[in-house]
Amino acid sequence: MNDGNNPQNEKLSQTDGEPENAADAAPAQSDAERDAAAVQALIAENASLKDKVLRTLAEMENLRRRTEKEVADAKAYGVTSLARDMLTFADNLRRALENVPAEVREAADNALKAFVEGIELTERDFLSRLTRHGVRKLEPKGQKFDPNFHEALYEAHDETVPPGTVAHVVEEGFAIGERVLRPAKVGVAKGGAKSN
Repeated sequence: MNDGNNPQNEKLSQTDGEPENAADAAPAQSDAERDAAAVQALIAENASLKDKVLRTLAEMENLRRRTEKEVADAKAYGVTSLARDMLTFADNLRRALENVPAEVREAADNALKAFVEGIELTERDFLSRLTRHGVRKLEPKGQKFDPNFHEALYEAHDETVPPGTVAHVVEEGFAIGERVLRPAKVGVAKGGAKSN
């Protein structure tokens, strides 16, 4: 009765695993499309997350570099306000020494000589301490005038130096690192020999 030559059995064996009509084929095809769309969405999300991670890493590296620079600047320039305030002390020491004429120093007794030497020693010690903290004195005399480091107060008629050269220093300037703490107040040569 149920032999292998039954035409219905043949029909079933031929269509095994295949849908009998187009309605059954559509859901299988839409499942594949959904899976492909899901994979594409995951790929896009992965690319987006990777981009965000790379941007975050770049921002963190930039922040690290900025912080390192700020720390280095704070170390180098942290004493700027104090140093600027202390420059008047250095100026006053220099003025005190300049107001004792050379002939008075020569004729002075031992007490006055010791006093003047003490002021000179104090000035040298003070300037060396400023130097240890990165403050250096500008030496502009004989150099070409540079508005970044010098403040011109007047023009001097000095035929011995080329025009635009610092001929006189009225007030010494100071710098800390690469920054000007106080520009040197100078007189600039006008006329004179031509520079090469």
